[in-house]
Amino acid sequence: MLIVYHAQDIAEAHIVAGMLRANGIDAHVAGHYLQGAFGEVGTFNLAQVQVSNEDFLDARILVEEYERNSHNEEQHGS
Repeated sequence: MLIVYHAQDIAEAHIVAGMLRANGIDAHVAGHYLQGAFGEVGTFNLAQVQVSNEDFLDARILVEEYERNSHNEEQHGS
């Protein structure tokens, strides 16, 4: 398994993992317990989305598209 995305929190990790699954890529979220240990103090990007080595390149393409769209929404206030 390779880390394809470091999320801001567990919720975002699940959104990205769901997007990958919807595109036929088996994705797993890691960091549930680590984030709980830090509570609301800060998560330090402990939530991760992982995919198999074979799916990594296809997953990165989708994640990069997600990141571009997220960045555009932040710039335009949506």
